Amino acid sequence: MARSKTFQDLFKRYRRPGDFIISLVSFLFGLALLAALPRQTTWVDGQPLFGQPAFWPTVAVWAMVVFSGLHLLGAMLSERIRGRTEEVVYWLRSIEFAIWFIAYVLIVPRLGYLPSTLIFTNLLVFRLGYRQARWFAFATLFSIAVVVIFKGLLHVKIPSGEIYSLLPSGKFRLFVMIWL
Repeated sequence: MARSKTFQDLFKRYRRPGDFIISLVSFLFGLALLAALPRQTTWVDGQPLFGQPAFWPTVAVWAMVVFSGLHLLGAMLSERIRGRTEEVVYWLRSIEFAIWFIAYVLIVPRLGYLPSTLIFTNLLVFRLGYRQARWFAFATLFSIAVVVIFKGLLHVKIPSGEIYSLLPSGKFRLFVMIWL
């Protein structure tokens, strides 16, 4: 049962589903970073090369451009394996959760941290297909724990919700604006 391979067999490359798309996106992103590099970093006179503020970012961006370019070239020249469309659709499905997070970030200043977190976690539990009451209870407890940890223990400054201004003025309103 001897399996021997030639030198060419060792370096034979097949284009996996999604290789072309990810290599193209990486290459274009690297080119965008390369174009922005002169505005984002500086070269200081009198500093040694390795001490320059722009040296390592330049090395990293150029490495990204070169290696993603090689990946793109390999993806264009390699034999293709079917499944690219399914792979791209799978990646695009993950964008949904980024949209959920962006919506959450936009809602927090209006509704407040605790109500937004409660709504967000329970909607995600529902979206993920968990319909039993215990999952909603876990999501609610998780939301409360997140608010207590971030606002109470870590003292993270999160803006109070605009809706809190509708509460009657006094100690309760102040408590809600600071802690919830």
